Amino acid sequence: MRSGDIFLNMLSGNIVLILLALFIIICILLGVRIVPQSDKFVVERFGRLRVVLGPGINFIVPFLDRVRHKISILERQLPTASQDAITKDNVLVQVETSVFYRILEPEKTVYRIRDVDAAIATTVAGIVRSGIGEMELDEVQSNRQQLIARIKQQIADAVDDWGIEVTRAEILDVNLDQATRGAMLQQLNAERARRANVTEAEGKKRAVELQAEGELYAAEQQAKARRISADAEAYATGVVAQAIKENGLEAAQYQVALKQVEALVSLGRGEGKQTIVLPADAISAFGAAFQMLKGSKG
Repeated sequence: MRSGDIFLNMLSGNIVLILLALFIIICILLGVRIVPQSDKFVVERFGRLRVVLGPGINFIVPFLDRVRHKISILERQLPTASQDAITKDNVLVQVETSVFYRILEPEKTVYRIRDVDAAIATTVAGIVRSGIGEMELDEVQSNRQQLIARIKQQIADAVDDWGIEVTRAEILDVNLDQATRGAMLQQLNAERARRANVTEAEGKKRAVELQAEGELYAAEQQAKARRISADAEAYATGVVAQAIKENGLEAAQYQVALKQVEALVSLGRGEGKQTIVLPADAISAFGAAFQMLKGSKG
């Protein structure tokens, strides 16, 4: 065998080995799929769904299986949408909404709906209009959380067949047209004026009540003082009557004479009193008092 034939045989053998190695490498590259934590891969075989690959290292059949869809399972936010709605009391409002969702079952999402975001946005718009149409404007403003919970539940039921979970639905704002805003502002001002008038009237009423309570309290105190004075006078009269009963008429005369003496003493203590005018019976009053005092000691 010539050296040229040997070289050709060796070359052809090496080519086969190289091709075999390349084929093995290609099979490994096509058969091994590393899925990120935030994704899921939808694998098809001859155009039909075969398997959904989760995060980590996965193996598929090269040349038969093919990764057709790479779906992110991270939470997504739809762009803020604005739609018109009419309340139960025929008020036109403009509602701004925002929805958050994530894909749980990619095989349903890729085979049952073409444009997920547009489908969810359309569903949200219809549910918002329907929900607001059953409520009056005041209820929309005051029961926003209840409306949000209702919208979220209805959206979740609507997109369940798409393999989607609605994590949050928010009503960002409820806007009114200028005419409605003006009417509401007038109503608000009227309500404020009414409350101010009520507060002022209640203040005046309270002031009158307090004044009446003060006058009643003063009258009660005066009556109480008169009652105490009357009790004291009655007590004093009783004491005098008891003294008269026990000591006779002389005790009464003694008390009268003693009072006259005390009155004269008080008159003499006055400032600037150089001349004192005494009644005609003043000396006799002193004498009677001393006489009675002396008799009581004897």
